[in-house]
Amino acid sequence: MYRSPKPPYLKLFLQIIPFLVFSFTLGQSHKNLALHSSVTHVQPMNGIVFWSDNLSALNELGNKCQLEFSYMVYSDIVSEKGVYNWSIVDALLEETASHERQAIIRFRYTYPGIETPSVPSYIRNRSDYTDQIIRIEEKSTYIPDWSNEELKNFTLEFFSEFAARYDKDPRLAYLQVGFGSYSEYHLYDGPNITDQTFPSKSYQKTFLQHLDGIFSNTSWSISIDASEKENTPIFDNPELKNLNYGLFDDSFLHKEHSESNNEYNRSSWLFFDENRSHTRVAGGEFNYHSDYDQKHALDLPTGPWGVSFEELSEKYHISYMVGNDQLRYKSKERIEEAGMNIGYHFQVNKFRVTELVTEVEITNIGIAPIYYDAYPMVKGVRSLESLKGLLKGESKVFTINAIADNEELMIDSDRLVAGQEIQFDANLEESELFVEEAENKVFIYPNPFTNKLIIKKTKNNQVEILLFDLLGKKNKSVIVNTIDHEINTSELQNGIYFIKILENGIIINTDFFVKK
Repeated sequence: MYRSPKPPYLKLFLQIIPFLVFSFTLGQSHKNLALHSSVTHVQPMNGIVFWSDNLSALNELGNKCQLEFSYMVYSDIVSEKGVYNWSIVDALLEETASHERQAIIRFRYTYPGIETPSVPSYIRNRSDYTDQIIRIEEKSTYIPDWSNEELKNFTLEFFSEFAARYDKDPRLAYLQVGFGSYSEYHLYDGPNITDQTFPSKSYQKTFLQHLDGIFSNTSWSISIDASEKENTPIFDNPELKNLNYGLFDDSFLHKEHSESNNEYNRSSWLFFDENRSHTRVAGGEFNYHSDYDQKHALDLPTGPWGVSFEELSEKYHISYMVGNDQLRYKSKERIEEAGMNIGYHFQVNKFRVTELVTEVEITNIGIAPIYYDAYPMVKGVRSLESLKGLLKGESKVFTINAIADNEELMIDSDRLVAGQEIQFDANLEESELFVEEAENKVFIYPNPFTNKLIIKKTKNNQVEILLFDLLGKKNKSVIVNTIDHEINTSELQNGIYFIKILENGIIINTDFFVKK
């Protein structure tokens, strides 16, 4: 990590530096390092998911399963106004992490066939609140009274408290939220009565915007049936589609799934934009309304209805899928195979050092990005940029300000629990690669600079100029194709910047510049 010089040295640096013009010669020696590694099991935050109470399956699967799913009930955490007992959540997360896995939590008010109230007792005891038992999917089911303002306020407050406690918790992989049956986004086969059995569209809008504001780290999701115009506000409020939630599909691989763009699931996914998974996680559950679909969900090559799980997952860039009964139908090896075929999968193509840095080229050969920051690392030093958001088929060169040795690379992340690792494929041999010193030079000045940097090159080739602040945040990226070029820097804050010059994606030099 770069450390700011003590004030006397910084003062001297600023006195001397105006007389310097930094020139960068295109061409330097590289050494290719050996690196051999394989992805040997399902990766963190990916794969087929089993319920946390399915202990026999979880014990049998080991690291073939990386995620555990749990419903949680609001009334188990709150009974008195403003008093939160998070012990049940803490115990769940601690138990999950002890298995070297992470949790997917879904808070729910309504579960068809369950009559036990899920609303905190202090709300239910109010004179303006009415408990409701209604038949949902032909089962007597408890339904919250969504006419009650205290219930609405509590639900917002609940997630504020949850985010304050767990937003950065690596034991939590994903959070799922909703209002209907199973916390999806409708009461399937039940009365969807606004402000009675289901919250109003205006409240749903407030709720979604609220969650978007309080979660800055945790990836949270809603059901794809939130696309329904009748029950939710998203259809008539396009700005709500741009909020930072992912999607889950709880009837994945049912008989008609995606047979046309007008089919319900397919049209729901398309409503939220095919590129949504570039930045927000996609998951779901094998269709649970059919034993046949469950039994054949992982059949190869045709799945239950002519399309394999892998094929449909690639269409929607799926990272995880709940399949709690799959060990009844398929081997643990097939479950592991399916889990390894979804989500991210990293491959290292180049691993080399210069006199100054280590350069790593990584491709995501999976079907979805990783949704949390993860960094190539050597000797305890992370790369300046993260793997987060690296799309299917994309490659990127990462620079690490340390000199690696053979076979010395790992991927580090703050969103892992003890025992987890992000693996990668690599089959690289050590060799010397010398790039001959060329006549081409790049001159950058002045230093310090104010509102512009001047670029002069001795050849008319293309280079990329990157400016980073001292925290590693990229502030500017400019492609220079001409011999003479000016970069407008008026929007940059005063301070010290780290400049990298790349040619053909390879870093050819770096240095520090000052804006004042």
